[in-house]
Amino acid sequence: MSLAMMLAERSTCARLHVGCVVVSGDNQRVLSIGYNGSWRGGPNGCDSTEPGNCGCLHAEDNSLIKLNYNDAAEKKLYTTIMPCSYCAKRIINAGIQEVIYLHEYRKTEGIEILKEAGIKVRQLPSWDLQVYENRHP
Repeated sequence: MSLAMMLAERSTCARLHVGCVVVSGDNQRVLSIGYNGSWRGGPNGCDSTEPGNCGCLHAEDNSLIKLNYNDAAEKKLYTTIMPCSYCAKRIINAGIQEVIYLHEYRKTEGIEILKEAGIKVRQLPSWDLQVYENRHP
């Protein structure tokens, strides 16, 4: 999760900074990374200031786009904010077996979709965030 939090700092979204990491099921290999923002080489900002319509690709999107689907390893996804419903559907289609998130989001439909599909979902305890913040003041 520390890596996802560091990636979130790279976000170019004005409203919400999100980082995401896909790892092997045993947490031994980083398979893909992402953060929310514009397209590669695009403007470092949002298309709109309207909440929910900023136009940024989500961190989960960016990490799933880069994922090597030929790797047979079980996959686990860490994200700093719980996935939205659209990202949840993409996560399911990507074959991710577990999703770990840090912060809740105002819309929780994504978590319900993941659980309905049999994906293991859990929120990281807040003490893990305190450990990270103590290491990165």
